[in-house]
Amino acid sequence: MKKSVDIITLGCSKNLVDSERLLRQFEANGFIVHHDPEKPKSPIVVINTCGFIGDAKEESINMILDFATAKKKHKLEKLFVMGCLSERYLKELQLEIPEVDKFYGKFNYTQLISDLGEMYRDDLLNDRVVTTPNHYAYLKIAEGCNRTCSYCAIPIITGKYQSRPIEEILDEVRLLVSRGVKEFQLIAQDLTYYGLDIYHSYKIAELVDKIADIEGVEWIRLHYGYPAHFPMDLLDVMASRNNVCKYLDIALQHVSDNMLKKMRRNVSKQDTYNLIKLIREKVPGIHIRTTLMVGHPGETDEDFEELKSFVQDAQFERMGAFAYSEEDGTFAAENYKDDIPEDVKQSRLDELMLLQQKVSERINAEKVGRTYKVIIDKEDDMYFIGRTEYDSPDVDNEVLIPKENVDLKIGEFYMVKIVKSTEFDLIGELA
Repeated sequence: MKKSVDIITLGCSKNLVDSERLLRQFEANGFIVHHDPEKPKSPIVVINTCGFIGDAKEESINMILDFATAKKKHKLEKLFVMGCLSERYLKELQLEIPEVDKFYGKFNYTQLISDLGEMYRDDLLNDRVVTTPNHYAYLKIAEGCNRTCSYCAIPIITGKYQSRPIEEILDEVRLLVSRGVKEFQLIAQDLTYYGLDIYHSYKIAELVDKIADIEGVEWIRLHYGYPAHFPMDLLDVMASRNNVCKYLDIALQHVSDNMLKKMRRNVSKQDTYNLIKLIREKVPGIHIRTTLMVGHPGETDEDFEELKSFVQDAQFERMGAFAYSEEDGTFAAENYKDDIPEDVKQSRLDELMLLQQKVSERINAEKVGRTYKVIIDKEDDMYFIGRTEYDSPDVDNEVLIPKENVDLKIGEFYMVKIVKSTEFDLIGELA
């Protein structure tokens, strides 16, 4: 019987890339590997954890405890934990959950292969098994973060910003293209800082331009920008290259000067409005995705009213929001009192998302009658399900194409006319 392992990934797409690299190492050592199986049944289980905010930490801990219980009942032989949660709370987890054979952090998980008596393959360092649909992949261009936002634990977990060399990234893109990947989601905690640490200047525009040159790269999508010191040459590349999606994910968090200062965001309200205006001017038709936060310590009713007005003014094509969660070791946890009641946080969150729902409904309605290039991700009983260049997998709108009289291929592009819209989805037919 072949050796087998189940790898379970929690948290963000940056974690997913780490799991995919580990998957490749296991496969190279003769293992059968299952990623996020519906019913885990391998004798070895690896859990890749998230430690970003309270809900994510709770999900990770519950997952570990579930498998620790299974191990007690002799339903598995080995249990390993890696990722952000164990990077941050290593000693506490070792004491509290002794059933885990070993905890690894965010960066030393490669040791797991050797600890199992297998050989870690240095020649496969940047190789991986893509667990997303074969036509798209996440491309992690950096680790860490040099920003000092009051609420964020990411720099505590991952350390200083570490850009990957341009040629290394381009080699990975070429490898993935050779395996059928057409669409690349560029990811980092802060894309816009890319290159400053190793090249001493911002290099994200140059990197995107070089990726766009590679034959077979159909779409490049950018996650996540930072508003302070935004590299304007990136907008020129986005405007001039047809295979760079007119899409930018840039987390703005808030808009009132009071909150931006408390959050240590290094931008002002006017800076924020100016940046959005410039982005829209330089890249006509761009769809901006942002994330906003409610309930940060010190957020007044007036601050929240400013935020609501901002959502109305900016008309973001895509927007998410979340409530402040106090994180150990952050500037906010050590210097501010978490003074906004949970019910107030939730009501502000609900109110903000209701505003955005109306914005999204209007923007989608404007697409009816227009034709867009759509990539097909999957199908269900009734629809082929795809996305436009303005939509990132799992978080944005989908285009639903009824199956009657059409036979579409997963991973292929089609021109689709939009015939109907809802708040968060589009209904289309082949043009």
